[in-house]
Amino acid sequence: MSTDRYTVTVFCGSSPGFDPVYRETAATLGRAIAAHGMDLVYGGGHVGLMGAVADAAVQAGARVTGVIPRALSEREDAHDNLTELILVETMHERKMAMAERADAFLALPGGPGTLEELTEQWTWAQLGIHEKPVGLLNIDGYFDPLLWFVANMRDRGFTHPRYTEMLVVASDIDDALERLRRYEPPVRSAASPGAEMAARIRP
Repeated sequence: MSTDRYTVTVFCGSSPGFDPVYRETAATLGRAIAAHGMDLVYGGGHVGLMGAVADAAVQAGARVTGVIPRALSEREDAHDNLTELILVETMHERKMAMAERADAFLALPGGPGTLEELTEQWTWAQLGIHEKPVGLLNIDGYFDPLLWFVANMRDRGFTHPRYTEMLVVASDIDDALERLRRYEPPVRSAASPGAEMAARIRP
């Protein structure tokens, strides 16, 4: 395991889900992030899978940064035992702050917000706006329907296979973290779709 600091932004639910395996795996991920010498950025909540991954990472010695809008800080019970808690005004600012601090993105089970965060970063990677890895931890087959849909988009000609192959999909935590660290973005030409847009948007 590398000792270089590497930050994983984790997207996950503010609910724990019905099956205890989700919370247990979120906690295991938090500990693994610390064991791999990585830091955690997440949505700043103290409840659900967000709280589980943050609590475990903090207890294991990782640097943990939470980012949460003021309006949600009470509803999602903002965590008060983090290395840093960043309060922002809007959801857009939240996502941008989490993205700017990330070396990689990893999704755990969650609801529509988690799905939106995951697909936004995957889309930005496709466009070349960033070259950071985007992955999902497929706990107990949770993401199987999404992966079927992604394959269906590819098979029906709505996304290129090289874009579906960009997603890091794993069911093992250590495998997921090591693959994120080893990720190499696909080679793209200046004429590839989105290249001109990326050149305008990228900081």
